[in-house]
Amino acid sequence: MVVVVKEQCDLMTGKQTHSKSIGLMFLGVAVFTWLLIGISGVPAADAWTRWAGFEETSTVAIDHSEWQELLSEYVVVGEADDPNRVDYAAFANNQAARDQLELYITALEAVEVETLNRNEQFAFWANLYNATTVRVILDHYPVASIRKINISPGLFTRGPWGAKLVTVDGERLTLDDIEHRILRPTWQDPRVHYAVNCASVGCPNLPVTPFTGKTLEADLEAAARGYVNSPRGAFVEGGELTVSRIYNWYAEDFGDSDLNVIAHLKLYAEGDLLAALERTDRIGTYDYDWALNDVAAN
Repeated sequence: MVVVVKEQCDLMTGKQTHSKSIGLMFLGVAVFTWLLIGISGVPAADAWTRWAGFEETSTVAIDHSEWQELLSEYVVVGEADDPNRVDYAAFANNQAARDQLELYITALEAVEVETLNRNEQFAFWANLYNATTVRVILDHYPVASIRKINISPGLFTRGPWGAKLVTVDGERLTLDDIEHRILRPTWQDPRVHYAVNCASVGCPNLPVTPFTGKTLEADLEAAARGYVNSPRGAFVEGGELTVSRIYNWYAEDFGDSDLNVIAHLKLYAEGDLLAALERTDRIGTYDYDWALNDVAAN
């Protein structure tokens, strides 16, 4: 009897050990997947047809003056190669300003988007994205990086991009919805990435003026030129080209190859950068700074 019991215990111990090994293996795979997603994974540009409608001849123009006042008050334009930064501390401590931001976002939520022309729609979504991102930072300030605001659903998610933060025409939307299900697939324009700001040093600037339908083309061209010609966008040192990870994460939007990314950069590059790009046919490395674009951190 003792022998039998011992054999059963050995078998049970073996099963438990085997089950534990399998559990650890799955945990390891899950953690590896999370790390991989955190490093390189981005949502695909998956069109949401719910927002496909527009009025080509519409003359309706959204009033972004409330947003303009806030940008003028709290965005500090970067000098030389520095990014624009936000005085989040002052903004967070001014309840009237925060109420103004809330009223602006609420006004945008009430807009009937399908009644706008395409340019007005782009300006609407880009401004809504940027204003909502600022609100998220203020709601969690002080914080070192937007990636530390882990309010998105899911065990291994990071940041606020998957959280339902606004309601437009009765539809709850996330920042990912706006960027990856509306802006990117609808317009199929790589300059989308210069329009939306993720509150990080490595991101294209939060503009000091809102996007508008009337000035959209000039606004996007200026945003692209400003980013490409900053070290955050691209620089060449020792013959090696370093570019923002944006061109890696969203490679498909920029032609999906080193040569096509470089061709895109040359559309906007100036001076020494343009001359260096003319002699370059490959990307050496990618870089991105997730630190908060905070005046206090400068």
